[in-house]
Amino acid sequence: MQKLINSHENRKELNFLTITSFLILALMAISPAETSARNLSLSSSPKKGHTSEEADQKKIKISKLRIFTTIPVMCIALAELLIFSGRMGAAVWVHIGILIALSLSNIFIKDPEVHKIHQALMLLPVLRLINLSMPIFSATTLYTFIFVYGPLAIPVAVILIHQRASLEQIGISMKNIGAYIVLSVPLGFLLGLGEYLTIQTEYLIPDLTFVNLLKLTFVMVFFVGLVEEVIFRSILQTRLEQALSVPEALLITSLLFGLMHSGYGTFHEILYTGFVGFIMGFAFYKTRSLPFIAVLHGFVNVFLFGILPHYLGGGTGF
Repeated sequence: MQKLINSHENRKELNFLTITSFLILALMAISPAETSARNLSLSSSPKKGHTSEEADQKKIKISKLRIFTTIPVMCIALAELLIFSGRMGAAVWVHIGILIALSLSNIFIKDPEVHKIHQALMLLPVLRLINLSMPIFSATTLYTFIFVYGPLAIPVAVILIHQRASLEQIGISMKNIGAYIVLSVPLGFLLGLGEYLTIQTEYLIPDLTFVNLLKLTFVMVFFVGLVEEVIFRSILQTRLEQALSVPEALLITSLLFGLMHSGYGTFHEILYTGFVGFIMGFAFYKTRSLPFIAVLHGFVNVFLFGILPHYLGGGTGF
């Protein structure tokens, strides 16, 4: 992961803002707004009505959901494009504004579906702010992923609990896991090779010994792969599938997944990771297996940051 802000003073300020973000998420988790909104919607819904009227109401509701989804998605896209263009300070403040706006939206929007979508989208500014504000604790870049994705697991867990999704919706299933793990290796190689040819990454381990490969695999599967796939697939994609449609959910999550890789500074990387995000999203939709997608994501990164740079000679080391 590239560190996009190196100033110590900027990092201290961002650390404070990140802690504030966690507090906002915690307040949302105990907010009674969703419960009252659900009760309001249930009490105000007509017990009888013509089929055509119900169809019209459903269309209106879906249109409203699309509007309240599109606005924050476009704002997140703007913030990431600012990072892409090198305007880091502006991007940070846009992400902070998005986080505050989404956290307060339940005050003005009394729709629990919108509230849950906004909760899911809040995790993306939090991911970016943690990424930018995390101090470098170790000279080995590999361990930076632990310090970024470890704390990120806290707001992810808060949102998962508050969303009250079933284990099946989240993708917690060990069905066919053996076959999926085997399949994830060649798929991870192909997707990792495509990304390596796109951005020519450096390696994160000094050599390909068993111990170093084990460390890289553990970090990439259980920190990076698992946390990112819970955010993008288990929470965001699942919520959008239920609120809108499967094609719209795949399109939005793939777009955001690509844009969240804007820090590499190449438009081709955004396009390629968006493509990879679509493949992973489609695989998650078909298998409903979070372990499969997390392991696949992890192996993509193992090849990208470990094996391929050593064999193809494009990396300069950590």
